[in-house]
Amino acid sequence: MPVQQLKEFLDSAGTEYMCLSHPPAFTAQELAHHVQIAGDQVIKTVILELDGKMAMLVMPATWRIRWDRLTKVLETDFVQLADEQEFEARFPDCEVGAMPPFGNLFNMTVYCSEALTSQPELAFAAGSHTESIHMKTVDFLRLVQPMVINQGFIKPGAQKPAWLAKRRSNRNLTPIHPDAPALEPVHY
Repeated sequence: MPVQQLKEFLDSAGTEYMCLSHPPAFTAQELAHHVQIAGDQVIKTVILELDGKMAMLVMPATWRIRWDRLTKVLETDFVQLADEQEFEARFPDCEVGAMPPFGNLFNMTVYCSEALTSQPELAFAAGSHTESIHMKTVDFLRLVQPMVINQGFIKPGAQKPAWLAKRRSNRNLTPIHPDAPALEPVHY
């Protein structure tokens, strides 16, 4: 059963949703695999520490965070992953890593990747690694009212920035002087 607080919230709002049981899924991409939907329709919930306060970031399961851009778009000097020990008490009925993307129920600001808003339906962990909720995106947006942002993410298959691609191509540098040691490759 989904987190009782979430279920009551969805029911009181008259929202249609479906709760599914499935094999344990410890990542959003595993959840997509188990429920057989595209990873772009599965919400990955990330808890951030943002200028000393907890916040929730929701994004497609297949995407990753681009920290330098996220910092810029959130107009902050400090953003990092929150320590699980610091936030698990905020989600008393949830398994760590299976928090539903309803930060508003847990007194957290929610930032949402704009890419999620173009999906007709979304799926997300419902407080456990073996249950998920599927609902219409418009209902999710209406109920959570997240701050939608369009930067701070990397989608799969995205081209690497030119500066990083250039650095990687310079890995096989030879020494300038025959007696100088060879340069070691830099790994990122």
